[in-house]
Amino acid sequence: MSKGNINVSVENIFPLIKKFLYSDHEIFLRELISNGTDATSKLKHLIAIGEAKIELGDAKIEISLDKEAKTLSIKDQGLGMTAEEVEKYINQIAFSGAEEFLDKYKDNEAGIIGHFGLGFYSAFMVADKVDIITKSFKDEPAAHWSCDGSPEYTLVEHEKSDRGTEIVLHIAEDSTEFLEESKISELLNKYNRFNQVPIKFGTKEINDPEFTPKTTKDKDGKETTEPHKQITVDKIINNTDPAWTKKPADLEAEDYTNFYRELYPTQFEESLFHIHLNVDYPFNLTGILFFPKLSPSMDMQKDKIQLYQNQVFVTDNVEGIVPDFLQMLKGVIDSPDIPLNVSRSYLQADGAVKKISGYITKKVGDKLASLFKNNREDFESKWNDIKVIIEYGMLSEDKFFDKAQKFALYPTVDDSFFTFEEFLEKTKDAQTDKDGNQIILYAANKDAQHSYIQSAKDKGYEVLLLDSPIISHLMQKLESSNDKVKFTRVDADHIDNLIKKDDTVISKLSDEEKETLKPMIENAVPKQTYTVQLEAMDSNASPFIITVPEFMRRMKEMSASGGGGMMGMGNLPEMYNLVVNTNHALVGEILNTKTAKKRDRLISQSFDLAKLSQNLLHGEELTNFIKRSYDLIK
Repeated sequence: MSKGNINVSVENIFPLIKKFLYSDHEIFLRELISNGTDATSKLKHLIAIGEAKIELGDAKIEISLDKEAKTLSIKDQGLGMTAEEVEKYINQIAFSGAEEFLDKYKDNEAGIIGHFGLGFYSAFMVADKVDIITKSFKDEPAAHWSCDGSPEYTLVEHEKSDRGTEIVLHIAEDSTEFLEESKISELLNKYNRFNQVPIKFGTKEINDPEFTPKTTKDKDGKETTEPHKQITVDKIINNTDPAWTKKPADLEAEDYTNFYRELYPTQFEESLFHIHLNVDYPFNLTGILFFPKLSPSMDMQKDKIQLYQNQVFVTDNVEGIVPDFLQMLKGVIDSPDIPLNVSRSYLQADGAVKKISGYITKKVGDKLASLFKNNREDFESKWNDIKVIIEYGMLSEDKFFDKAQKFALYPTVDDSFFTFEEFLEKTKDAQTDKDGNQIILYAANKDAQHSYIQSAKDKGYEVLLLDSPIISHLMQKLESSNDKVKFTRVDADHIDNLIKKDDTVISKLSDEEKETLKPMIENAVPKQTYTVQLEAMDSNASPFIITVPEFMRRMKEMSASGGGGMMGMGNLPEMYNLVVNTNHALVGEILNTKTAKKRDRLISQSFDLAKLSQNLLHGEELTNFIKRSYDLIK
């Protein structure tokens, strides 16, 4: 028997472990299982290269609870340790000093274990005593190490005869939740459901596959089949061979579908498509990313990509590792090269992480380009479900923006799809104004802006349907990247002003008549909201048209969706132009009507009709409009 003090220059490390890691204390089980997994993997390697002359057997890790004894045990069948190795690996914890230790990790409690390799000592976050019973694969006596949470320990020989290590945690009074089967099952499912080594947690009854029930007949010919014979088998909680560890060539479409269901058992909709990541130089990275079906909204949950290190779950916060625009995807990334349990600033500055992030972006871009090229019709059918991700990527990643020019789509109100280059080519003749600017007309809502869309189509113009929450930002970037290309919403002005040509429509009203008409209308509409403009248009165009100035509306939209430099513009009051068609017969009637009451009624009715076309007529105003309309047809 030997006794001694654990070599650590912090006076008592165990209270520090509890204090600094308490918020994350459930990771102890992950750490201990990872140690058992490493021990098993290393033994397998030694056997493979001939340094261990033994059989690996059906090696697994076994988790067991004893509520009466208040213990939780983690047992592996790996390398095991000699007493000398226990002294070396368990007792020698070298810190340079308590002050440096505390100062370095005061803002990063989760970094302690990963940085210093203290996986085993995380056991003391939940246990007030820990036993290690271990026997090396070498022909040496087993050892029993015991520590009660103080720097003192005991190390004695043990009669254990089977290879491997068992760690017994005597659960502390403040951590009895870890004696509940449901809690341990939860942790195993969270951290270890894809562990490399099988994990046994309890047993289960199944039908004996070697037993065939007999069927007999009684004297009346009635058949009776004897019940299946039940046998007890180990309950293995993990899949040791998940899809992302295999080569893409070895997987079928069904395998990816099944893996998606395995990852997200409560997700009812299937993914749209997947991207299999598999690279071993200049870094190691495997994984599968799924494009889920998304609504055209930015209000969607992130944290759906799970980060693993050698098949052990680490986190579902992949910020800094996966580009921001791809965090709306789902799936798994596994890399031993990602530094874990370190601060976000460290991640963002790490060269390997930047390379991984760039690789993922490139891989996603290549996959989307391939899908578009190989089956454009199918890609178009999925566009509305993936466009937010792609548009966000085009805004946030310049390299992705350049790549996306090949597959980013711009749908029209007639459900046709074009790339930006295709749309420019199609509309360059009809939609280039007198100053040489190519005007891209678009609508945000086919129903709300129907009359404006129809006016544009009557002129032979194509109208895009752009309705994502960040489209204003993307239009701004496209305009800055393409000289003499301007986006204008169809309700930003009357149709003749949207794309100005050389020909000018002559007004039927003289300047004096316009000066008389304008105050009549201004007195009947709210001045703080509407600016009255008299315009000479086609006599068949509407008499009153409400338009939304493109610049102000776009700035407000960009501010509302978090546009840089637009802060506060979202709070500006709504402003509209009321465009009056001086060539319409009704406008002439308003001017020439001598009775003020009739004139006001004509203006109110025309103004309300214009507001109705822009979905601006609500509440009491809508009620009065309906009543007035019935009065007019009596």
